[in-house]
Amino acid sequence: MRVCLASTSPARLMLLQQFGIRPLTVAPAVDEEAVIAAVEEAEARVLAPDEHVLLLARRKAADVAARLADDIPGFDGIVIGGDSMFEIDGRVLGKPYTPENAAARWHDMRGRTGILHSGHAVVRVSPDAAPHEVHAVAAAAVTFAGDITDAEIDAYVATGEPLQVAGAFTVDSLGGAFITHVDGDPSTVVGMSVSTLRRLVREVGADWTALWNTVDPSVGGSDGATGENLQSL
Repeated sequence: MRVCLASTSPARLMLLQQFGIRPLTVAPAVDEEAVIAAVEEAEARVLAPDEHVLLLARRKAADVAARLADDIPGFDGIVIGGDSMFEIDGRVLGKPYTPENAAARWHDMRGRTGILHSGHAVVRVSPDAAPHEVHAVAAAAVTFAGDITDAEIDAYVATGEPLQVAGAFTVDSLGGAFITHVDGDPSTVVGMSVSTLRRLVREVGADWTALWNTVDPSVGGSDGATGENLQSL
């Protein structure tokens, strides 16, 4: 059973590796802002956070699954797509991108609790059958320490770590020291809920344990320690 991660997120790749899976990684060709804008315009409303992340996870997985079917006709396995966003007080916070935005968010978040929404899509791809897709959203509440100092915020932002992650924080790296509580599957905060993925994998007729300690033949390296990012197949 082959596994393809429809993402080039280092956090999602590392998460799968920690759970014994060494996937092929393919960058989805999805314009996320355009997808959301088109759907919101068509429906004349703003998508809720859970709808937002699920839509993008499904589009990413579908894009990569279609490309695999065309470019690797013998691919027999699953494609995993994901997307995440952080919500606090009804406001959705994506990646901050700039130090100024990241610092402002941390000043606002300390001592408070927000919700990390994570969309998941799993597509079963087989040479002899049409793709079969299942999907789900997971959420986890994240509480930040109230005694985080301005100096700690400045030092954390200066590392660059929070600039390219949803909500401007991590739970499995430097940002984890400033988080006091996670209510929900902790892996949701990293990038994907592994327990949710396990359920979805079973729904498409695959055995989660069969994915352990496997290395996709497209992954470089004898130990499969890193996934190969195939921007175009």
